[in-house]
Amino acid sequence: MKMSKALSSDFWIEARSLRQTSPRQGERGLGSQNGCPKVCCTCCLKGDILNDSHAEIVAKRSFQRYLLYQMWLAASHQQCSIFIPGTETGKWKLKPNIIFVFFSSHTPCGDASIIPISEPENQLSKPVTGDDAAGQSAECISNHDRLGPEDKRKSEKMASNHIIKRMKTDDDDYSSVITEDLAVQQVSVKRVGDTNPKSCECSAEIQTANKETGLGRPKVVDVYRTGAKCVPGELGDARIPGLGYHCVGLLRVKPGRGDRTCSMSCSDKLARWNVLGCQGALLMHFLQYPLYLSAIIVGKCPYSQEAMRRAIIERCQHISFLPDGFLTHEVKLLQSDLQFEHSRQAIQEVQTNSRTKLVPCSAAISWSAVPEQPLDVTSDGFRQGTTKKGIGSHQSRSKICKVELFHTFQKLVTSISQEDLPDTLRMKTLETYWDYKEAALNYQEAWKVLRSQALTGWVKNAKEYLHFT
Repeated sequence: MKMSKALSSDFWIEARSLRQTSPRQGERGLGSQNGCPKVCCTCCLKGDILNDSHAEIVAKRSFQRYLLYQMWLAASHQQCSIFIPGTETGKWKLKPNIIFVFFSSHTPCGDASIIPISEPENQLSKPVTGDDAAGQSAECISNHDRLGPEDKRKSEKMASNHIIKRMKTDDDDYSSVITEDLAVQQVSVKRVGDTNPKSCECSAEIQTANKETGLGRPKVVDVYRTGAKCVPGELGDARIPGLGYHCVGLLRVKPGRGDRTCSMSCSDKLARWNVLGCQGALLMHFLQYPLYLSAIIVGKCPYSQEAMRRAIIERCQHISFLPDGFLTHEVKLLQSDLQFEHSRQAIQEVQTNSRTKLVPCSAAISWSAVPEQPLDVTSDGFRQGTTKKGIGSHQSRSKICKVELFHTFQKLVTSISQEDLPDTLRMKTLETYWDYKEAALNYQEAWKVLRSQALTGWVKNAKEYLHFT
C-alpha cells in the first residue's frame, strides 16, 4: 500500500484465520495520518467531528466499522460472519481460529515512545536534536528552552557539577530519573512546585543498559522525546536535559496543532484497549467476551520492547476485580523490519542534505472491509472537500466519527426483533449515544475498575458532548 509522501504513518488491523497464508488478504481496518486536527479540543455536540485522527485511532475506528458490519451479518444469520452465537440470548462470540493483529509503522505516541538513545548511536535514526524533536512532536523547542528561569539555573548548575541533589518536598515524595553522569545510580528528583504524591520512575531498561556499559553494551545518554503532554493534575516531566527529561509510566494527552487537546495518547489508548477490548462500549452489548488484539507489531523505527511493554501491559497489570470476561491481556509485542517508505525517518534518510521542513499532513485516510463506501478521507476532522458552509451537514461527516458509527449501531439494533436482543437492550428506553454506552453495564464496570486502579488521571469527555442522537 502506498500513501502520499505527506503522510507519515501506516496502520492496519488484520482479522486472520490461523489457516490463512496471505497476510494482505486479512486486512479489515486501515488508517493513515499523523497528528490531531485543529478542531481536536473544540468537541462538537453532534459527535460529527473526528476529534482524534492519529493513525492508530483511525485504524481502530475503521475496525469497529467492520465489526458492526460483521455483527449485522451474524444477526441476519449469514454464515460468512466472523461471529457465532454465544450462550446468552442476543450475545455473540468470535469464531475459533480468528485473531486480530495490529500493525503500526511507528511506536505509538506517549509513554511507549520514550525510548533510550545509546552512544555510539546504534539505533535506526540519529540522536534527537531540537529539530528532530519537533518532527516527533508539536513541542518544537529545545530541552533547555522548555525550562523556566529557575529550572534553567538549576540544570546548568547540575551540568557543571555533574551531580543532582535530592530535593525534598513536604510529603517526602520523589520521582526517579537518571542523568548521564550518574548512569548507574538511581537518583530521586522532584521539581519545585510539584505536589502530586504519585511517584514517577525512570526506565529500568536505561538502568540495566548503563550498568552493563562496562560489559560492552553501549551507554545510554538520552531518550527520544514524545510530544504528548502529561495530563492536568498529574505529576509532570522533570524536563532535565538528557536522560532525566521525561518521567515514564504517566498518562499523557496529544499535543495537537494549536490548543491543547483532550485526546489521550495512543500509548494510553492501547493500554485501555488491552483491558477493555477494541470493540468499544456499543458493540459490547452484543458480545459475550471482549475482542482483544493477539499481537501489536511495530515497523522499522526507534523501538524499545521494555517501553512498549511498560506502556501497554504493565501499567494495568496489577488491577483486580474486573467483571467476567475482562482481563489484562498479555498481547504479543513484536517488531518488524518493514519500514514505511513515506515516513519522516525514511524521507530524511534519502534527503540528508535537504533543508525542506517536513510537515505532517492534516488528512486522514481510513478503509474498512465493508461493502458501502469502504474508503473515507477526512481533513481537519471532516470529510475531505468540506467547505466552511458545509460543516455540520450530513455530507461533511467521516464514516468513522462518533455519530456515524452510532447510527450504524442503531440500524443494527432495529434490524433485530425484541426477543432476540440482549438483556441490556431489550425493552429499554435508550435514546442518546450516552444512554447506549452507559447501558453496556459490564463494559462500564470494567472501565470504572480500570480507571480507579490504574488510569486514574484519564481525561474524560464531558457528558454534553455525548448526548447526541
